[in-house]
Amino acid sequence: MEPRGKQLVERYKQNYSITDNFDISEQMVLAHWELEKQLTKELLNSTLENRWQVFENSYTPLYQGLEWLNRDRQGQDDATEDYETWAKTIGAPPQTVYEIGSGQGQLIQYLASCGFDCKGTEITREGGQKHLNNPAANIQWGQSDGVHLERFEPGGRYDVVLSSQVIEHLHPDDLNAHFKGCYKILKPQGRYIFTTPHCYTGTHDVSSVFNYNVSRGMHLKEYTYAELLKQLQAAGYRQVYASIPLKFRRLFAKLHLQQDAQMIKVGEVYLQLLLVTEAVLGLVPQRKLQQSLSKFLKQLLLFRDNIFLVAQK
Repeated sequence: MEPRGKQLVERYKQNYSITDNFDISEQMVLAHWELEKQLTKELLNSTLENRWQVFENSYTPLYQGLEWLNRDRQGQDDATEDYETWAKTIGAPPQTVYEIGSGQGQLIQYLASCGFDCKGTEITREGGQKHLNNPAANIQWGQSDGVHLERFEPGGRYDVVLSSQVIEHLHPDDLNAHFKGCYKILKPQGRYIFTTPHCYTGTHDVSSVFNYNVSRGMHLKEYTYAELLKQLQAAGYRQVYASIPLKFRRLFAKLHLQQDAQMIKVGEVYLQLLLVTEAVLGLVPQRKLQQSLSKFLKQLLLFRDNIFLVAQK
């Protein structure tokens, strides 16, 4: 049963980390739900020829019509630890960094403040650059379709391409082209680093507010480690490993295990552990039980809400 009334509003505000002092009504939540379902159908029915235009035509009205999604949210200060994990995963500056789907630009601004030479991009003109306050000299801004990056950037330009919570929004048919596009604009030995929700721990879009076990919103597909590993290997990446959580990185630092080769080896072992755990979860027949078990495993540090992978060219 889909929740309604106060329960629905509370679930919605919690899902989107909306501050308590901002009024959200049941009607606003239902309007969001109906809009996303309509736009999702249009996105999934798009063709290779019109997809970028359909995506822009979908996401621009979404964020213009639901302006509260652009407001500050609870827990923004906690994001600094997440940004630190990104910086540690990238390594020491200076490196050239290209972000796909920069949104309001918080991550790319943080990385620029760490000394990286950054370029943020968006698929639509609605997000991105307008949210930057006094952008640093080492941040550029651009647009792309988020898939065929080689059409927008010279080949072999960047040390790192990254995306945070992006590929779940892409049309599933475009995933391989997306991975290949990232590959083409990376320097030799360059890395594509990305996060995306794990399908066993969700759903993670507005569908979760309405108690759906499978996404019906604009997360067009949520993935598993095994699915992504197969696609990355097909796109030509020679090495794939998991990003190490910050708490483990701090422990390894105390043990003087911080060299790149050591961390990559740990990341490879960690990815194998995650793949085994995922395979076990995949044997669970009911998605609700699957999600409950994943939460338990997360507490034991054997699983994560989000996939966080590094793919090296």
